Amino acid sequence: MLSDPLPLRPHHGMCMAYFVGCGYSDAFSAHMAALLGELASASPIRLTTATDAVCGPCPNNHGGLCNKPDLVAGYDRAVLTLCELEEGCLISFGSFTRLVQERILSPGLRPTICGGCQWNDLCAAQPSRWGMAGLSSKSGNRDKKPLAIPVW
Repeated sequence: MLSDPLPLRPHHGMCMAYFVGCGYSDAFSAHMAALLGELASASPIRLTTATDAVCGPCPNNHGGLCNKPDLVAGYDRAVLTLCELEEGCLISFGSFTRLVQERILSPGLRPTICGGCQWNDLCAAQPSRWGMAGLSSKSGNRDKKPLAIPVW
């Protein structure tokens, strides 16, 4: 388990849910698999809209900046809004993934956020790994009114 908060872009909570070993490159895929292996439910993460722990070996990362900044910023804003979180938020990885599952993936909102992504077909073809783990009845939006769905 990681002890220092790992910087994580909010939209990577969706990407990691469907990762099956395919990626931009072999180095990127190995890095993503290693991160998923290291992150325990209790691992602390800090949500960021800058390049993060996942972005390192991504070919779209040029000197610490994504070459698709507006696109990924929109993904991040959507996840933050739907999960009612803010940039800089310190949260456990398990709490974050439960929110992503309950508020975005289970209600079927992922395609409205990132349906144009090159990995959409892969994500659409399988269940979320966060849903496989089961959801705690103490987390999420269970006792609240349904969230308004913003237009991205």
